[in-house]
Amino acid sequence: MAHAALVLSPYAHARIRSIDTAQALAAPGVLAVLTGQDARAEGLGGMPPLFMPEDMGGPKGHRTYRPLLATDRARCVGDRVAFVVAETPAQARDAAELVEVDYEPLDAVASLEDAMRADAPLVWDEAPGNRCCMVMYGDAVATDAAFASAPHVTRLKLQNNRLSANSIEPRGAIGLWNEADEQYTLHTSSQNPHGARSMLCSHVFKVPETTMRVISPDVGGGFGMKADAYPEDGLVLWASRRCGGRPVKWIPTRSESLATDNHGRDQLVEAEMALDRAGRILGVRARSAHAFGAYVVSAAVAPLNFAIRFIPSVYDVPAFHGVNVGVFTHTSPTGPYRGAGRPEAAYVMERLLDQAANELGLEPAAIRERNFIRPEQMPYATHTGFVYDSGDFGALLDRCLDLSDEAGLAARKADSRSRGLLRGRGIGLFIEQGGIFNDQMSLRFDPGGTVTIVAGTHSHGQGHATVFAQLVSEWLGVPFETVRYVQGDTDKVPFGRGTYAARSSMIGGCALRMAADRIIEQALPVAARMTGNEPAGMSFDRGIYTGANGKQVTLAEVARAHFIKAGPMAQLGAGLQATGTWNTDPPNFPNGCHICEVEIDPETGHVHIDRYSAVDDIGRALNPMICKGQIQGGVAQGIGQALHEHLVYDRESGQLVTGSFMDYGMPRADDLPSFDLRFAKVPCTTNPLGVKAVGEAGTIGAPPAVMNAVLDALRPLGIHHLDMPATPLKVWTAIREASDMARTHER
Repeated sequence: MAHAALVLSPYAHARIRSIDTAQALAAPGVLAVLTGQDARAEGLGGMPPLFMPEDMGGPKGHRTYRPLLATDRARCVGDRVAFVVAETPAQARDAAELVEVDYEPLDAVASLEDAMRADAPLVWDEAPGNRCCMVMYGDAVATDAAFASAPHVTRLKLQNNRLSANSIEPRGAIGLWNEADEQYTLHTSSQNPHGARSMLCSHVFKVPETTMRVISPDVGGGFGMKADAYPEDGLVLWASRRCGGRPVKWIPTRSESLATDNHGRDQLVEAEMALDRAGRILGVRARSAHAFGAYVVSAAVAPLNFAIRFIPSVYDVPAFHGVNVGVFTHTSPTGPYRGAGRPEAAYVMERLLDQAANELGLEPAAIRERNFIRPEQMPYATHTGFVYDSGDFGALLDRCLDLSDEAGLAARKADSRSRGLLRGRGIGLFIEQGGIFNDQMSLRFDPGGTVTIVAGTHSHGQGHATVFAQLVSEWLGVPFETVRYVQGDTDKVPFGRGTYAARSSMIGGCALRMAADRIIEQALPVAARMTGNEPAGMSFDRGIYTGANGKQVTLAEVARAHFIKAGPMAQLGAGLQATGTWNTDPPNFPNGCHICEVEIDPETGHVHIDRYSAVDDIGRALNPMICKGQIQGGVAQGIGQALHEHLVYDRESGQLVTGSFMDYGMPRADDLPSFDLRFAKVPCTTNPLGVKAVGEAGTIGAPPAVMNAVLDALRPLGIHHLDMPATPLKVWTAIREASDMARTHER
């Protein structure tokens, strides 16, 4: 095994005049030093985005190609400039320090606001004003008319802070080139091994997909950040080829991960809500800017799209118009991060509703209750092209209010005041889309009569090996412990799209149901032959075929009979396997209500989450324990965004300020409360399992619930707005400024 290290740009924007690799090549143990010019000379391509708005009928944007290594210009701190391969990790890192890069520093722009200035430095010369692309939904004329006649308008300017996924297992890759059969093998921590293979084969190496095997075994977290290929995946394969077929391994440090992983969120939005005097919504409009960073990577357009499409949420909005502009900045790229646009959308709507309730003198629950889409309105078509099939949002709120002990709130507030603390409660409702694209799942029996699931989905913490085996055991009547689960290897799994966007329960589960039904049907002729019946007279229940004559045979026995070598039974074919497919048209729409209570110490600004309650409509819960775990993890990440996490670049230099866990505020166990989580059983009507997604729920519901609670506690002091994260310093500063202003008014 050889080992590799990256040379990363220390500048946010610089022209690369030259790269001198002589000293590095002469260093102990060094096998190769690769540069962008080497990649260009060998004809290696770059990585385009998976799609752009014009691919879906939208206006044309600027499509970038992220190179394996930068050639002429570095466009962010952490842009990959050279790749050093040596005998040991230490030798590779030492030699990387010896690569001499002659940079010509250029003006950079790291913040969204600065990037949109008329005189801002350009990230790409072909993208004037640093505008990349745009999505738009709704009816501007109807929305303007609603605002023109509205008795009341609420306005907010909100920031959605940039985040790092920080999965417990960092990204990593091992590449191997086999000269004898001209085959690449990539081991990578990916949520989507088939997608990684497709990107690398089609755009980087320009070879058939049959020449590459991608293996992604158990992966310690992904959250969308690992959904697609990265330059390092291509670099280790290329380096192995350059080093005569030696396997090459690359593993980042945490600081390198913070600098080079795709980030999440980073949005500015100006939003308005028109209401009548009773607090009924007349219209909503939003104009937002979304940072793409230096390149449009992966499915980066998905958050741009969903951040607008889901703003109407669970409310009956008569008129809507929303625009979201993708903007280039001299920062690491952003991509899908758990929720991918839905947290941004829910945050806009829930913050608007709380602000409107305060301005109109209404209770936060009351303004929501009078604006919900009612069950009798289902199916309900939104102004953004969705059709909700089911949901009872008022019942969700009522149940969550009871769960959170609304009746005891006044007493808890009094108790907090007696201890010198401020208490507030916040509500966050949401709806989202569960699953995208189609996929397939296969069931394959072996000669011993046991079954293997061959999964197109990919589990990296969601417990697929448990849940899918439970389903197969239930449907086919085979022992749970005998069900084998195979995933994450493109040579073992013929096709798959991986797991992201909460797609596995519906798409994977329903495809598996189709495969199970086909197994039952395919095995009928053999079961009939074994019991002396006609196929039409057979029935199947809990793993047992029963004939009209009363004779029975188990599915396991029938499966073994499919492998008989000769004789009358062999004429019915060899082997028993089936593949099922499912797609997301129509999708499912999980939704939920989260309520948070906080206590704030005005002397320190510290926010303590005292209570957290949630009722989530996920349809049929396939495994309630795993579903609760998914929501708990999502809530932890949502609380992290609301109170702790913010990936910050210096506004002047573009340097990464929060480049380690000493600077980037990850939530710890003692920052989190005990969660009281329940499920509402409102089955989805558009898929045979009745399931709705669960994976994104916590990250969507938590930020508005927490921030609304913080502001509810601070409003008596005259504080009506804070942006995430509500760190102790930010809260303390707001309290001091409000106090100074109050004293000034008294004078």
